Amino acid sequence: VQLQASGGGLVQAGDSLRLSCAASGRAFGIYVMAWFRQAPGKEREFVSFISRGGGGVAYADSVKGRFAISRDNAKNTVCLQMNSLKPGDTAVYYCAASSLGTRAASQYGYWGQGTQVTVSS
Repeated sequence: VQLQASGGGLVQAGDSLRLSCAASGRAFGIYVMAWFRQAPGKEREFVSFISRGGGGVAYADSVKGRFAISRDNAKNTVCLQMNSLKPGDTAVYYCAASSLGTRAASQYGYWGQGTQVTVSS
């Protein structure tokens, strides 16, 4: 499966952004989809994942209550709605696909190219 992330940008603290990830290739619905992020000088960290059917989700504690993940299997897309953004959310955001519902980046075999999110104070 090929993944293409989009929707990043430069916003102010408190603003919202909606990231999208479009998938092509092998059947999208067989994959657990996730978002990770990587800030400069830091390791890639888990943000959220959503189960194949969309009924199960998980979030990092740092984004819980502010971010919401969703997917549309008919359109082969997964989105991350980010509200109440903070400067600490600044990072490159990556979408990823796995056969497992896990927070471990090493278990995701397919990655998008990343989209930059910058939150100014």
